[in-house]
Amino acid sequence: MEEHLLKVEKVKTYFPVRGNIFSRKNGIVYAVDDVSFSLKNGEILGLVGESGCGKTTLGRTILRLIEPTDGKIIFRGNDITKLSNREMKPVRRNMQMIFQDPYSSLNPRMKVGKIISEPLIIHKLVPGEKLKEKSLELLETVGLSPEHYDRYPHEFSGGQRQRIGIARALALQPELIIADEPVSALDVSIQAQIVNLLMDLKDKFNLTYIFISHDLNLVRFISDTMAVMYLGKIVEYGKSKDIYSNPKHPYTKILLNSVPVADPKTKRKRIIIAGDIPSPIDRPTGCHFHPRCPERMMPRCQNEEPKLLQSDNVLVSCLLYQ
Repeated sequence: MEEHLLKVEKVKTYFPVRGNIFSRKNGIVYAVDDVSFSLKNGEILGLVGESGCGKTTLGRTILRLIEPTDGKIIFRGNDITKLSNREMKPVRRNMQMIFQDPYSSLNPRMKVGKIISEPLIIHKLVPGEKLKEKSLELLETVGLSPEHYDRYPHEFSGGQRQRIGIARALALQPELIIADEPVSALDVSIQAQIVNLLMDLKDKFNLTYIFISHDLNLVRFISDTMAVMYLGKIVEYGKSKDIYSNPKHPYTKILLNSVPVADPKTKRKRIIIAGDIPSPIDRPTGCHFHPRCPERMMPRCQNEEPKLLQSDNVLVSCLLYQ
């Protein structure tokens, strides 16, 4: 049996930048650049980083919603990178996504029953006379009532809409679910309910998650492994407990330092990060983080690009450890 459910090997996703339709290429957006990791059955990978670092693009590339420029995506031992749309159809049954915005991810013209049953119709998994029964079962699984079956999305709250999105993702009984910041658009009081639901579903259906989030406390709570992204690259990767207890990369240290502490009596030295995120079109030379890094070693960090190498129990891309 294949030990890893998913392997991502040196995946790159680049987008050409053009002035207009007829103009020549003006540059390249390096959205995802040489990313590699693996995921075992039943594992939760937390993917963290600032906005614009490539987290969502990586998630969509794994599902082939965005085509990779280079690299391999190996799912259940099979390379799916070059499969045609027809060949991808049975694979998509086992790979689903929960989107960030529960408002725009649901078709406002379709009733909830139709939204949930649509994947079952496309993949011809349930006969027509049993579609409603299966849809009602999925509604119950995510904590909604049968009376919600004939309602439209605008009649629900944000938390209820996200439950509908989760029910749709579960309809095909997938093995892998990519959750793209599934609670960031919800009220704080609702976030815990959705997270608890996702964890309960993981245990019930033996799911594997890639959990994309800005909330490092949440990732620490739910994830087994963690990948920190910056400008399209993974700069630190390993077990969540190892990264939280002893962060290596200066960027990871800054991210963890920015997490609020609930105890007002607790004082800690703030790590100040300089400047804004550079453009993914015109990235700095050497280590891409060096213009903002409080621990940079000049001119080495400006001239030499670090590799993702082992340091203690984690992989880290920093010249301080090389």
